[in-house]
Amino acid sequence: MSKKLDELRREYAENEAKLQQYRHRVQRLEQRKKYYEKGERQKRAHRLITRGAAVESVAPEVKPLSEQGFYSLAEQIFSMPEVRAAVHAAAQREGR
Repeated sequence: MSKKLDELRREYAENEAKLQQYRHRVQRLEQRKKYYEKGERQKRAHRLITRGAAVESVAPEVKPLSEQGFYSLAEQIFSMPEVRAAVHAAAQREGR
């Protein structure tokens, strides 16, 4: 009986060690996922900032506009057929 109990304790310890390994593996995978998601957010933020800066450099008159005023202007501009066609053509040239 003592041998059986020792064997069960050893098996229990091995399983505890495996459980810890799996927990660490899950934790590493979760951290990797967060790292990649953070990278995508940073890329998007950078793209938005640089494009906003480009708009302000081309049309400095937009600087004093409120956020709502800027969005309203952008909606007006991008609803124009010639602007839509220009955006579509540019996107196709870029291969999208």
